[in-house]
Amino acid sequence: MNDQSPVRRAGGRSARREARSAKLADHLRPIKPGMQGGQYKPLSDIDVQKIHQAALTALETIGLNDAPPSGVQILTDAGAILGDDGRIRFPRALVEDALAKANREVVLHSRDGNNDLDLSGQRVHYGTAGAAVHLVDVAGNEYRESTVQDLHDAARICDVLDNISFVQRPMVCRDIPDNLEMDLNTIYACTSGTTKHVGTSFTEPGYVKHALEMLHQIAGGEDKWRERPFVSNSNCFVVPPMKFATEACEVMEACIAGGMPVLLLSAGMAGATAPSTIAGAITQATAECLAGLVYVNAIAPGHPAIFGTWPFGLDLRTGAMTVGSGEQALLSAGCAQMHAFYGLPGGAAGGASDSKMPDMQAGWEQMCSNVMAGLSGLNMVYEAAGMHASLLGFCHESLILGNDLIGQAMRCVRGIEVNDETLALDQMAQVCMGGPGHYLGTEQTLGRMETDHVYPKLGDRTSPKEWVEIGKPVLAEKATARKEEILATRSAARFDAALESAIRKRFNIHLPA
Repeated sequence: MNDQSPVRRAGGRSARREARSAKLADHLRPIKPGMQGGQYKPLSDIDVQKIHQAALTALETIGLNDAPPSGVQILTDAGAILGDDGRIRFPRALVEDALAKANREVVLHSRDGNNDLDLSGQRVHYGTAGAAVHLVDVAGNEYRESTVQDLHDAARICDVLDNISFVQRPMVCRDIPDNLEMDLNTIYACTSGTTKHVGTSFTEPGYVKHALEMLHQIAGGEDKWRERPFVSNSNCFVVPPMKFATEACEVMEACIAGGMPVLLLSAGMAGATAPSTIAGAITQATAECLAGLVYVNAIAPGHPAIFGTWPFGLDLRTGAMTVGSGEQALLSAGCAQMHAFYGLPGGAAGGASDSKMPDMQAGWEQMCSNVMAGLSGLNMVYEAAGMHASLLGFCHESLILGNDLIGQAMRCVRGIEVNDETLALDQMAQVCMGGPGHYLGTEQTLGRMETDHVYPKLGDRTSPKEWVEIGKPVLAEKATARKEEILATRSAARFDAALESAIRKRFNIHLPA
C-alpha cells in the first residue's frame, strides 16, 4: 500500500449513518403518539359558538328520522320528541345533559398494553381507516381487489411503524363473499397482525355476538375483554343528511352492550349529502354526532365514544370526492376545534389522497391535511397513511412512506420549545468568541440532534453525488423492499398455538395458518 494513501476510519460514513439510524429509546424520541396539538385554530371563538348554536337549532327543529324501534324507545325515554312526521327532535336541555354525562377520559386499549391511546385533551394520534375495495399495486401501476391477506399484511406493517398508532380496517376482504365470515375474518386478520388498537365495523347487528365470542377468546375471557377492550366499532350510525342508519344503530346498541367503544361516524359530502360550505358541513356533522352522543349516553352514561365528525369535500365540477383537497384539511381542522370546544374525544379524516399512486400529488395532499389535523389537536387522525383514489385504493408502500410523512407532521405538532437552553446564548458566545466559528460537532449539537430532529427512514437526503454512488434509489422501490422485509418475518402479534387452534376450530378463518 502506498504510504501516502489516506487513512480511512473504521466503518466510515456508512457506519456512522447506521449508528444514527438505530432505534432510539422511547424516552429520547423527539416525537411520540399523543403529543398535544391545538396550535392551529381556523375558527374564531365566535365561529365555534355560532356552529354550536346552529347545531342545537338543527337538532331541535329538524331532528333525525329512520331510527330503529329500539332507538326510538331509547331516545324518547331520554327526553327526545317523536314528531308526527317520524322525525326525532332533541331539546337543547337533552343535548346538554348528554354532554354532561359523556366520557371525556377515553382510553383506547392495545392488546398488549404497550400502545394505549389516551384521548383526553388534544392529544394527537395517527392511524389507518377506510373501506378501500382495491389494493394499489405499485410495481404493476394498477389496482386489484383487496383480500384478507392484504388486510393482514397491512396490520403487520402498521405493527412495526412507530408513527402509526392504531389500525382501523383500511380495506374490505373482497375474497370473502359471506358477510359474517368477512366481518369475523377482518377482526382476525387485524388482531393477529398487530397488538395496536383495532377499529372495525359490522354488516348486521346479529354478527356482533359472534365477534364478541372471538374477542373473548383472544382476550382470555369476557371479564378481561371488558376490562381492556382492544377493538372498537366504527359505526356509521347516520346517513347524511340528518337520518339515522337503522341497522348501524342496532349494531351500535349491540356493541355498547358488549362493552365495545364506538366511533360515532358522520361522513357527509359537502355539496351532496351535506351543505357545500365548510361551515355548513361542519355544523351538520356536529349536529348528527351530538344526536349520536345522546343515543349512546341514553343507553349507557359515560360509555366510551368518539365524536366522529367526518365531512368530506366534493369536486363540484365532476361530483368526485376530494379527500386530498385544502377544503378537506379545513373541514377536519374545524371539526377538531368543535371536539375541543365540547371537551370530547374526537376523530376525523386526514392524510388520504385522490391520487392513484404514491406520487407527488399524493405527497402534497397527504401532508397538507395530516399537518393541519395534527396542529388543530385532532385526537384521532383516520386514514392518515396508505389511502388513495378518494378512499377506493389502499397501498402498502404508501403506508410505509406515510410513516415518514407523519413523522414530519408530528414534529410540526411538537412545535418550538423556547427556554434558556434552546435560546442557546451560551453556545453563541462559546462558538463566536474564540471558538471554531460553527456549531458542527459541539457537545450541544451532538447531544440534541436525536431529540430535537426527526430523521426520515426512507426519505432521501443524500447529495446528488451520493445518490449516484448508492445506485440512484427510487423511493417507491425502497418502500417495496421495506415491505418485503417486514412481511418476511413472522408477526409478533400472532396468537399462540393453543389460541390459534381454538379460534380456527370455532370460526372459518380464511388466512393460511
